[in-house]
Amino acid sequence: MIEVSITTEYIKLDQLLKLADLVAGGGEAKVIIQGGEVRVNGEVETRRGRKLRPGDSVELGGTEVLVKAK
Repeated sequence: MIEVSITTEYIKLDQLLKLADLVAGGGEAKVIIQGGEVRVNGEVETRRGRKLRPGDSVELGGTEVLVKAK
């Protein structure tokens, strides 16, 4: 599990994937998210602008990312 700390109220899904080094860039994030490969809190998410807050978890390809407050 990867833990990502944020200092703002939320982070967008595509930004989180880049920050966690799960994708190389925004274009790759867009394709993966719209392809239904990402789960947020256990449910498939296809909106790259989905706002994630501390406590949310994201899963991609067997890797889980937990959003934490800094």
